[in-house]
Amino acid sequence: MSAGAISVGLSAAIVSVEGERPCALVVTHDGGEDALPFGPFDPGSQHTLEQGLRKWVGEQTQFDLGYTEQLYTFGDRGRHSPGGAAETRIVSVGYLALTRQGKDDGTEASRDTRWQGWYHYFPWEDWRDAKPQMIETTIIPRLKSFVNAASDGKTADLRRDRVRLCFGTDGVAWDEEKVLERYELLYEAGLVQEFARDNGGRADDMLGAGMMFDHRRILATAIARLRGKMKYRPVVFELMAASFTLLELQRTVEALLGRRLHKQNFRRLVAEQGLVEGTGKFAASARGRPAELFRFRREVLRERPAPGLRLGARR
Repeated sequence: MSAGAISVGLSAAIVSVEGERPCALVVTHDGGEDALPFGPFDPGSQHTLEQGLRKWVGEQTQFDLGYTEQLYTFGDRGRHSPGGAAETRIVSVGYLALTRQGKDDGTEASRDTRWQGWYHYFPWEDWRDAKPQMIETTIIPRLKSFVNAASDGKTADLRRDRVRLCFGTDGVAWDEEKVLERYELLYEAGLVQEFARDNGGRADDMLGAGMMFDHRRILATAIARLRGKMKYRPVVFELMAASFTLLELQRTVEALLGRRLHKQNFRRLVAEQGLVEGTGKFAASARGRPAELFRFRREVLRERPAPGLRLGARR
């Protein structure tokens, strides 16, 4: 292929929740690095990008995708070649797909794939138990050094503002949707494995597990999209069984957001939005009162334009 040619690739962030563990389906390659399922788009045999994506995902993972949406087009120079010296410019179209592990149809991941918790790659994003200690002990001090290393005062001020907005310093509230902004800031500060790999440096003491190429950036984009979208679209129910308890629903939402929610406020919110209805059945319980089982009210999609979990901002 001649210099300056462009090749279109397709990548899928396939998300599921196992118990209280949000996961992404990853492919392990020969070098041992984790990657999202990906492959080239063949315009000669595949009529649409999504058709190409579904073909590749089926071949690599044995999954038939359900809910799928296009995320973003990633085209930075050197995406698939550290140093940017590749003859072919790889442009990748990223997708977010939602599915359930152990679905009733018996679908399972292939032997070359596995479900990996997404906080394995983004440990600073999980605030469910408490603010991650690494933010105060490691991330903020190293980002302060990044600010201080700026070449001039204007650049230092811009970096300081990014640290404040991304990591909630100086009284700014944590925004769970800024997943991509946080990762990109850590990349620019040289604190993640991908920066060391792309710039020929050492990869010691890096934050979170790295991924092949720019797949951690694609996954960060997918997490941010899902965290934002679930507040105005009922996409979370794509990850739920046909019937579930309200506690199971709450724990799934918390797992995705990376923060805890007030139990009574959550239940009142779900009731006010008309998102679920009782099934008249109860979950088996080893002790205590059996919990009522609910199901998603699909009629809500016709009743109003933006049904979702109207979650308040984090305090």
